[in-house]
Amino acid sequence: MRPAGLPIVDAPELTVAENSSTPPLERLVRKFDPAARDARNRSLGLQGEERAFHAERLRLSTAGREDLARRVRWVAQEDGDGAGYDIRSYGLDGGERLLEVKTTLGHARTPFYLSSNELAFSQERPDAFRLLRVYDFARSAKAFELEPPLTDHVGLLPTAYRASF
Repeated sequence: MRPAGLPIVDAPELTVAENSSTPPLERLVRKFDPAARDARNRSLGLQGEERAFHAERLRLSTAGREDLARRVRWVAQEDGDGAGYDIRSYGLDGGERLLEVKTTLGHARTPFYLSSNELAFSQERPDAFRLLRVYDFARSAKAFELEPPLTDHVGLLPTAYRASF
C-alpha cells in the first residue's frame, strides 16, 4: 500500500538566541543500549524517507507531471547515504529538489541531528537543497520545508567531536 501524501505546514519560528550562553548540561546517569537506540532511529529515518519519497511522487502526479514523478529517486536507498540529501525530486517547472528528510516522533520543535556533510551540501546547493522536517510521525505525520541558509531557521549546536592525532 502506498502511503498518503504528507501535509505540508509552516515551520516554527526560530527562537534560539544566537549568542546566548549555554547553561551547564544536566547529565542523566542511566543504562541504555546505544546500538538499540541507533537501530530505532535508523528505522524511523527510513520510514520517514519512504513516506517523503511517495509523497513527492504523488505531489508531482497530482499536478499532472507524471513524467517527473517517474524520475523521483530515493538516492539514500538506491546509492547509499552520504550524498548530502536523501531524495532527488523536482519542482513543477522541472528544477531539482534535493530533499534531506529528518523524521521524529515528537512535535515540530523536537531536536534532530544534521551531519556536517548535510550542512555543507545545503551551502553548496542552496538553490535545490530542502530540509524536509517530518514530525509527529507515529500519530499524524506532518512536514515542513526549510530552505538554506539553515541557520535562518534552526539553531545549530555541535554535539560530537572528531579527535585525531
